[in-house]
Amino acid sequence: MICGRVWKFGNDIDTDVIIPGRYLDNYSPKHLAKHVMEGVDIDFHSKVSEGDFIVAEKHFGIGSSREQAVIALKAAGIRVLLAESFARIFYRNAVNHGLLPLVCPNCSEVFETGEKICIDLEKGIIFSSEKPEKKLDFQQLPTPIARIVEAGGLINILKSEIQEPSKK
Repeated sequence: MICGRVWKFGNDIDTDVIIPGRYLDNYSPKHLAKHVMEGVDIDFHSKVSEGDFIVAEKHFGIGSSREQAVIALKAAGIRVLLAESFARIFYRNAVNHGLLPLVCPNCSEVFETGEKICIDLEKGIIFSSEKPEKKLDFQQLPTPIARIVEAGGLINILKSEIQEPSKK
């Protein structure tokens, strides 16, 4: 079970909104986290907490394929991304960095900013911890992708396979 507080955003959140290009002079995760989501909420970095979730509408992560967008979200404390749809490259970047992206068609209609929600990965449901009757199904990750996210990203899973090649 994974639980976190919701930060809600709309459609077409592009990577330049997630981390504006003018801050890419320094790739330090800590630096990037200070400017995350600045394009839509200038104070987001000071309000977000470790383990929070982003709930968005369609096309989250469109635009350039800059992986610093995922690094900034993760460094700011975001643990899970729930959206109706993701840009393909952004989705893979999230998986590769161990940030959990879940496709959830109606999440943005059901859950509100500040609400605490929980995800039961085994049952494939998301529900409000404040109002348990508010629950939705989500599209579960394919096993290989879930394995990468659980390991904390592609680098971690590759390191473990190099160290213990018999455990694949």
